[in-house]
Amino acid sequence: MEQFEQSFHNISYDPKLLSGKKRLHFVGIGGSGMFPLVQILHAAGYTITGSDVLEGDIIQYERQLGIFVSIPHAAENVEGADLVIYSAAILPGNPELARASQLGIPMVERSVMLGYVQRMYPHSICIAGTHGKTTTTGMTTQILQMAGRDPAAVIGGKLPLIDGYGKAGKGDNIVVESCEFSNTFLHLAPWQSVILNIDNDHLDFFGSMENSRRAFRKFAQLTQWKVLANADDADTMKALSGLGDKVVPFGRTAACHYQARDIRQIRPAFYGFGFWCGEEKVCDIALSVPGAHNVYNALAAAASAHLAGLGGSEIAAGLAAFRGTGRRFEILGHTSCGAVVADDYAHHPTELAATLNAAKQMGFRKVFAVFQPFTYSRTKLLLDDFARVLSIADQVVMTEIMGSRETNDQYHIYTADLAAKIPGSVWYPDFEGVVQYACTHAGAEDLILTLGCGDIYKAAKMMLGR
Repeated sequence: MEQFEQSFHNISYDPKLLSGKKRLHFVGIGGSGMFPLVQILHAAGYTITGSDVLEGDIIQYERQLGIFVSIPHAAENVEGADLVIYSAAILPGNPELARASQLGIPMVERSVMLGYVQRMYPHSICIAGTHGKTTTTGMTTQILQMAGRDPAAVIGGKLPLIDGYGKAGKGDNIVVESCEFSNTFLHLAPWQSVILNIDNDHLDFFGSMENSRRAFRKFAQLTQWKVLANADDADTMKALSGLGDKVVPFGRTAACHYQARDIRQIRPAFYGFGFWCGEEKVCDIALSVPGAHNVYNALAAAASAHLAGLGGSEIAAGLAAFRGTGRRFEILGHTSCGAVVADDYAHHPTELAATLNAAKQMGFRKVFAVFQPFTYSRTKLLLDDFARVLSIADQVVMTEIMGSRETNDQYHIYTADLAAKIPGSVWYPDFEGVVQYACTHAGAEDLILTLGCGDIYKAAKMMLGR
């Protein structure tokens, strides 16, 4: 709670931060969240250097741009830099941060720099919400890119169209996935924003749903022009109460400015709908990503693009061509026995329910949910909800909880506690156990779906060819 209040009240913006700066150094430059900022600032003419602990694909891309990247971190890497940008994953004792402090070089965390980068584009579209941010940001970017707008983008998943997690753009638009955790989205000042939904996640930080709504309301108040808001989500509308004409509602009812009408399955698990603005039909939309929940994501993306001045044919074409982002129901391949292996980032009961319901509609003989619980606080708080939604699958296989930023000292919660509430479920302390179980029991016509926001995707890749 104290952390929430501090970050809620201590957000600041210095318009002179980049004035006179020429060389920017990125600590943790190989991260997917850093790469779009590197691309945009490099294209803007800054000299970029960086460092990380391991080589990787992103670092190779950066080197192809002519950026000097050092492996590993070393104090001398920051010498000569005008500004140091560091990832939230970088620990305080990092030698480069320590040396920058000694030299008096200003330092900013990645989410703070995102606010400065966003302000470089006059018509930013910042997409927030507990669920659906990555998909909606990807959809919106796809529409604008295919329509020739050449937007910049910062996306939480890899978008195949641009072969990356974001891009520099020469147009007026930047599309930004705007994360609520730690109030990082309050560093933004959107021209246009979207709030998809507000749910009971990250309560270890927010402390209460009231604080979560406060944060989203402040995000809306930071928006310069219009806030597209899901009128069918009660907490979203409660958070935005009293903000007047700034709020543009979207949803399924005729009272919404933007509406999805005549929602229908065009094939098992895939949906289409009519996109309306008031009493005018803009276009028909047919989705190429599964799940009824994607109707809302697509409606938000369509509304964002329409507010940005695009027409119905451009919106429909962009959404028809969108086939997802990385780790969002991403089909990876098959086991040697013919089972389909897919991976999804879902880590909250609402997301798990949406993904598993979509999977169950797709005609597989059995759906195997391979789940990695993420953080002790979320698992304990939502234990019964996790048990209820995971039971949608035909077979549940789990790993031990990934604690991430937390320790289990105060929670005393284990995967065994969750497994006890799901009849027939099994769990293993390591990936080899879940891989062996899934590949032994799933065959042709089955789906193995790895689920979680940690590193469970590694288990999915281990299954390929097994």
